[in-house]
Amino acid sequence: MLLEIETKIKLEDSQVKEFRKRIKEIARFSKKGKKVDDYFAIQRWGYPKKAFRTRTTRDQIEINFKKHLKKYWTKEIVVKQEFEFVIPKENFDDMIELYKDMGFKEWVQKIKWNETYKWKKDKHVSIELNRVKHLGYFIELEYLATPSQMNMAIRKIQAVLKDLKINLNQIDNTGYTKMLWYKGTRGKRKFLK
Repeated sequence: MLLEIETKIKLEDSQVKEFRKRIKEIARFSKKGKKVDDYFAIQRWGYPKKAFRTRTTRDQIEINFKKHLKKYWTKEIVVKQEFEFVIPKENFDDMIELYKDMGFKEWVQKIKWNETYKWKKDKHVSIELNRVKHLGYFIELEYLATPSQMNMAIRKIQAVLKDLKINLNQIDNTGYTKMLWYKGTRGKRKFLK
C-alpha cells in the first residue's frame, strides 16, 4: 500500500519566477509535461463525495482514485491512499459504459502543465511547479510512502517547506477539482468524444 503525503502552495503569478529559482537551488530538474485529467462522479447535487480520474497516455488509460486519510493530516500536510491501474485504450469505451451504468457521469476536466524536480537531499521528494487551467500556479510537494515511512515523509515535506521559505499561509490543500467546482468551471463541456 502506498500513501501520498503532500502539500500544495498557491502562488501569485508574480511569485513564479522567484520560486522557480528557489526550487532549482534545492532540487534537480526531472521532467516537464502536460496532464489532461477527466473526472467522473456520482453526483446528485452539490460537490460529489466519490469520483475517479482518467488520464490518457500514448497507449493506455490510467484510472486513479484516492481515499483521504484525514486522521493523519496536519495543518500543512495531507495523507491519501492512492489506487491506480491502467487499461488498454481499446477497453476504455466499455469501462466508461460500465461506470455510466453504475451512475457515474462526466464531471470536470483538469488541465495541468508541470515542471517536476527531485529534492537534492532525498530524490523521493517530488517538487512540482504547476500551472492549472482556470486556477493559476501552485507548488506541490509529494512523497509516496509506505505506512511505516509516513512520519518520516511528513518531516521531509516540512523540511522542503523550510528550504523553499514558504509562507505557511499560502498552503491550500483544497483539491483542484473542488477549486474548479467553486470557480464555476463545472459542466462547461463534455470530455468524451
